[in-house]
Amino acid sequence: MPDTSSSLTTAEQHALSSIVRSPALLLRESLAGVITALALIPEVISFSVIAGVDPKVSLIASVVLCLAMSFLGGRPAMVTAAAGSVALVIGPMVHQHGVAYILPAVVMAGVIQILFGVLGMARLMRFIPQAVMTGFVNALGILIFFAQVPHFWSKEPLILALFAATLLIVLWLPRVIKSVPSPLIAIVILTLYTVYNGQTLPTVGDEGSMSGGLPGLTQLLVPLNLQTLQIIWPCALSIAFVGLMESLLTAKLVDDLTATPSNKARESAGLGIANIMAGFFGGIAGCAMIGQTIVNVEMGKGRSRLSTVVAGLVLLLLVTGLSNVMAKIPMAVLAGIMAIVAFKTFSWHSIQPTTLKQTPWSVTLVMLVTVAATVSTGNLAIGVLAGIVALVLIPKHIRRHHAAKAEIPSPDPEK
Repeated sequence: MPDTSSSLTTAEQHALSSIVRSPALLLRESLAGVITALALIPEVISFSVIAGVDPKVSLIASVVLCLAMSFLGGRPAMVTAAAGSVALVIGPMVHQHGVAYILPAVVMAGVIQILFGVLGMARLMRFIPQAVMTGFVNALGILIFFAQVPHFWSKEPLILALFAATLLIVLWLPRVIKSVPSPLIAIVILTLYTVYNGQTLPTVGDEGSMSGGLPGLTQLLVPLNLQTLQIIWPCALSIAFVGLMESLLTAKLVDDLTATPSNKARESAGLGIANIMAGFFGGIAGCAMIGQTIVNVEMGKGRSRLSTVVAGLVLLLLVTGLSNVMAKIPMAVLAGIMAIVAFKTFSWHSIQPTTLKQTPWSVTLVMLVTVAATVSTGNLAIGVLAGIVALVLIPKHIRRHHAAKAEIPSPDPEK
């Protein structure tokens, strides 16, 4: 596969030049970044709890990841931050051995990801079948939705009303106002309402410490010896491959949504460097976040690296200077926005009766296995591997027969 980094860079330079010269496009990219930053907050905080680290530090690490990948990544407009799949991998090590082992584990994972990109192994991701990709997307939609349920399913009428109002504003307002993203309007209006109404509701501030200021660089507190290596290497390998798999699959999805190519080798190496940088701020490693990427690309219409740069800077501003303002945002409002993201993420076409009738049963089975494995474990990597194993276990003659009947094209423009 030829290296397309230079042509992509030239194309991106032209695109950025056009955006800077157009006030309308510049506003679009900037507002997309603002709503993306707001969508990052609740998930990063909840993931830091899973991993057993301070929410504030994970938010700062997300700033580092988002800004670093805006320049180093191979997929413009894709959002990278501290992610749940990585938190699930780090959590057991932290609970057993302590937070001091996060830094060496994350650095080791970053080196593996850099090697993966430099050696050109990222191209292997294009061989993942479309049925597995569809299952991956559908499982993500389900996981994103159920993660929001605790934030709006309540006996408190006002919480349900805020959730419903968010859905109404986000879905209806774009028919009237197109210049400002409706999720941003929903957050501002409903937060102001709850603040001036004086109602006590679950807010972002209830999820973790929101004190302002920047944390210092993380110091290495464990010895670099064989014992440390024995503790960190299983976690580091898992971080590296789970992060790569989720990032590269998300890149393929955004390629398809925007009809533009991405550089998978650059994405892999860039993710490794960004994770090493994030590790030195005490945070967990990260990868692409499909929900926030959908917010940026679909809701905000972000198409360039500028949108993710703005997202990183706004998140930094919120975490440091405006932490008290951020703490007042009702969780029910953010849950409403993410519920719509979950709805948009799910591939409803894949479960329509006409689609199921035309699709070979083996393809549908692989998709369902991927969904079931991902949702039951909460681990995207396990879900994808389960889907691939299911495909391999289907007898060859059945696969050939179904391939002849209904060949499903890959969405990857590189292929």
